[in-house]
Amino acid sequence: MLKAVEKCPGLYCGRTLLENASYSDCGACMRGFRVDKQYICSPCQNDLSEYDWLYLGFMAILPLIIHWFCIDLNRQNQRKFTKGEMILHASACIEVLLSAFLTILFTDPVWELRINSCGVRVLSDWYTLFHNPTPNYETTLYCTQEAVYPLQTMIFVFYLFCVTFMIIIRPVLNARALPVCGKMAVYYALYIFPILSLLHAVAGGLIYYLFPYLSIVISVVSNALHFSFKLDQTMRSLLENSVTQMRNVTIILGHWLLLAYGIISIRFEISYFSLLLVPVPALFYIFTAKYTDPDNFK
Repeated sequence: MLKAVEKCPGLYCGRTLLENASYSDCGACMRGFRVDKQYICSPCQNDLSEYDWLYLGFMAILPLIIHWFCIDLNRQNQRKFTKGEMILHASACIEVLLSAFLTILFTDPVWELRINSCGVRVLSDWYTLFHNPTPNYETTLYCTQEAVYPLQTMIFVFYLFCVTFMIIIRPVLNARALPVCGKMAVYYALYIFPILSLLHAVAGGLIYYLFPYLSIVISVVSNALHFSFKLDQTMRSLLENSVTQMRNVTIILGHWLLLAYGIISIRFEISYFSLLLVPVPALFYIFTAKYTDPDNFK
């Protein structure tokens, strides 16, 4: 029978069980392990919570939105989707879905559509680098590890798959669909993914706790920007264009889905009747646009 182990300093330092049934000195746990209440590095075998899955969904939706925005930014037709644009939008969606699917398959347990997790307890779990203890103020004990395994590293793997599939699939489609505009969308994405990776490395923990509200803010702001680019800001024109032009209908529905996703993801008890508020930002802009016309303030 194993004897009780001595307490390790710090929040994330633990002892690893060795082959000779003894324990190692205090240090960082291996990947896929996390220190327990007995200061022993135990394997992470918990299932992801519903909130964790929603977080991963948001991290998958984010690059998809950026892909679509980059493609739309370089569009040729300002009023409707062309066949080439539809092909590139569908390609971006397929690339992200394939990347997400393979990321799950390659995460422990491998080749299974489930994920073993250590779970997230507090914000500091994402930033173990800043919690290396210094016993007696002498030597720093380095216990940096992925305490939120695998939520931190699997996002980087997902981004790598996204870039790989984009480089493999998109150039062939660009050559046939949109030779110039499609190429620019790829260039933009090649700049965006390193930025997303850096953002995740620095602010991954904050995004984990704030992504429901980020979804809502992104939806509301992008909704306002979409309408603000319209030359005719009359209520009748905004309403008519919103329901008669397929491009506008698609963009508005996308805003509504993102807003609904943010509302559903909020951890507090929120009635599903709040989903009825999803169209409010769009309707609010349409009905109040005439009051914010700059000509009214001259």
